[in-house]
Amino acid sequence: MNRSLAVWATLLAVPALAQDLLPKAAPQTQPIVLQNGTIHTVANGTILGGSLWFDRGRIVEVLPADREPTLPADRPARVIDLQGRHVYPGLVSACSNLGLQEIGMVKQTVDTDELGELSPEALAIVAVNPDTTAIPVARRNGVLTACVFPSGGLLPGRSSVIALDGWTNEDLAVLRDAGVVVGWPAQQDELGARGRRQRGRPPAPPGNPGAPAAGAEGDEDPTHRQRQRIDQAFVDARAWLDQAAAEPSTSIDLRWQALAPALRREAPVFLLADEREQIESAVLWAVRRGLRAVIVGGRDALACAALLRQHDVPVIVMGTHKLPHRDDAGYAEPFELPGVLARADVRFCIATGDNFSNERNLPYHAATAAAFGLDPQRALRAITLDAATIVGVGARLGSLEVGKDATLFIADGDPLELPTRIEAAFLGGRELDLRSKQTELAAKYRARHGQTGR
Repeated sequence: MNRSLAVWATLLAVPALAQDLLPKAAPQTQPIVLQNGTIHTVANGTILGGSLWFDRGRIVEVLPADREPTLPADRPARVIDLQGRHVYPGLVSACSNLGLQEIGMVKQTVDTDELGELSPEALAIVAVNPDTTAIPVARRNGVLTACVFPSGGLLPGRSSVIALDGWTNEDLAVLRDAGVVVGWPAQQDELGARGRRQRGRPPAPPGNPGAPAAGAEGDEDPTHRQRQRIDQAFVDARAWLDQAAAEPSTSIDLRWQALAPALRREAPVFLLADEREQIESAVLWAVRRGLRAVIVGGRDALACAALLRQHDVPVIVMGTHKLPHRDDAGYAEPFELPGVLARADVRFCIATGDNFSNERNLPYHAATAAAFGLDPQRALRAITLDAATIVGVGARLGSLEVGKDATLFIADGDPLELPTRIEAAFLGGRELDLRSKQTELAAKYRARHGQTGR
C-alpha cells in the first residue's frame, strides 16, 4: 500500500514540477522609445543609430539617426537609450511541439497526438500548456513566437501560431488555425518489402511499425491506400461543404468543417514529406485538389526545386543539425540545404526539427546554414520574416515595420552567435520577464559558491 501511494504521489507531482512559476507580462501602459541603437528591420535593411517606438502593442515609427520620434503629447513615454545595442524582431519557430509535451515518458503530459488516423478537427492550441517551463527557456534566446504542430496519423489536426507568453491559451493565440497538417506517406522500400514477404512477414504501413500487417503478396500497396484515405477525406469535405452551401440546414460535421479553410485556400496544408517521390506526389496532389501547399521536412527538396518553384510551394527545413540521410552523401548536406534552396530560388524557412526543449537553439540552426553558404541576412530572414510569412502571420510579425506587432528583443550582438545575450524582450508591447528555470538554478548555485567563499 505504501509503495502504491508513493507511485501515485510521483505521478501527481510531475505536472507541478513542469509548471512555469513566473508571472506573465503586464499590458503596455505607455509609449516605449528605443533610441540610439542598431535597428535590424529585416524587411528594410539595418539602421545604425536609429530608433523606434511602439504604443498599445504596435510599432508606430522606425526612424533613422537624424529624426526624432513624434510622441503623443498627452501620454508620457518611457525612453530606453540602447547605447549602440541591437534590436531584432522576435524569432519565429515555424514548426514545433512546444507546449504540447512536458515529459516524453509520462503519457499524461504528452498532447501531440489525437486518437485515430483522421482527426483534422483537433486544434493544437487547445492542448498547449501556457505554463510549460520550456517557453521561458525558448524566449530567453529570442524565440517569441511558434507554430505548434500536432503529430501522428494521416491527418493529425491543425497547427496554431502562439505567442510565448500568456495566462491562458486564448492569450497565447496569434493564429488559432494556421493550417491542417497532412502526414503524407512515403513509398516503401520495395527491396525491404520483398525481403519481409520472403520471410513470411508482410510489410507494415510506413511510419507505424506496430500497425497491423497491411498486405500479403499481391495485396494493394499500403502507401497507396493511405494516400487514398487522405484524398477521400478532402473529397468528402468538399462534398459536405458544397451541400452545406446549398442547404443551410445540413448537419455540422466537425471533421469536414475543419478542412474548409484549406479547401477555400484561406489556409495552407502542411505536408510532412522528406523523400523526393514523397515531396513530388504530395505537391502534385495538392495542386490537383487546388490547395495551398507547404512542405515540412524537405530533405530532398533540392531534387524537386523546379516543381516547388513552378507551384510556389515553400519548404520548412526541419533543422540543420543532423546527419546526412544517405551513406554516399557529403557530411555537410544538411548544413548546405538552406543555401542551395536559396540559390535555386525556392522559398523556405528554418525550424529546429528538434525536441521542444531545444527550441532555444533555433538561431544556431540558421547560423549553421550561414556558415555553409547561406547569406547571413537571409539566414536571419529564415527564422523571422520568412518563417512568419510561411505560417501565415507575416502581416503582423517577423520584421520591424510600422503597424506590426511590437514583438522584438534587444541584444548585445548578433543572435546567430553563441556569446550574444538577449537583454530585454517585448511581446506585443509587453515587457517579458527573461528569467527561466535555468537562470534561477544558475543563480541558486552561484549563491552557494558565494556562501562557501569560492
